[in-house]
Amino acid sequence: MVEVLYEDNHLIAVCKPAGLLTQETAENHESLENQVKAWIKDKYQKPGNVFLGVIHRLDRPVSGIVLFAKTSKALSRLNEAIRSRSMQKTYHALVEGRPAQESATLEHWLIHDDYRAQVCMRAEPDAKKARLHYKTLKRNPDTTLLEVILETGRYHQIRAQCAAIGHPIVGDAKYGSRRTFAEGAIALHHYQLKLEHPITKAPLMIVCEAASLRGL
Repeated sequence: MVEVLYEDNHLIAVCKPAGLLTQETAENHESLENQVKAWIKDKYQKPGNVFLGVIHRLDRPVSGIVLFAKTSKALSRLNEAIRSRSMQKTYHALVEGRPAQESATLEHWLIHDDYRAQVCMRAEPDAKKARLHYKTLKRNPDTTLLEVILETGRYHQIRAQCAAIGHPIVGDAKYGSRRTFAEGAIALHHYQLKLEHPITKAPLMIVCEAASLRGL
């Protein structure tokens, strides 16, 4: 079942469960995009194909807000908002250990292939700057719950940068986590999205609580 967080004539924001692809691949047709298209088609009894533009993606094991455009005009303007970094994305991340600083700005240079990002030197060909800000929400004996605000939007950015400071996201074995989380999931959730509506220009704030991280 699709969990709709916000909808109007131009946009629809939904909460993606961990373990589900944002978009289908050649090997897997089950995706959030296809589920949302089917939901719109059923709700509005649309006879033809449903237009739906993907604004941003979440990794398969990550949960939280995904925004889609329902019109081509909204898609074009939201893509520009992504390029200009005028959207603010806030994540909740449960990481291993306890970072030395309660809050900090992390800046690294990243390169990636199709499956993994890694920190590199600035001079490395294809290296891209990755920058985020975090603050501590809760300290536990062996883990820490962080609020993370992205300044850039690189491939696997939060996962790679947290691992680079020695505090991988819980359940993220690809980046060195030794702890388990829910099956098919890591402890990373896109919690809040702030943006200007592409048509009305009104400010929007979309929130999706993470039941899996609540109380951790």
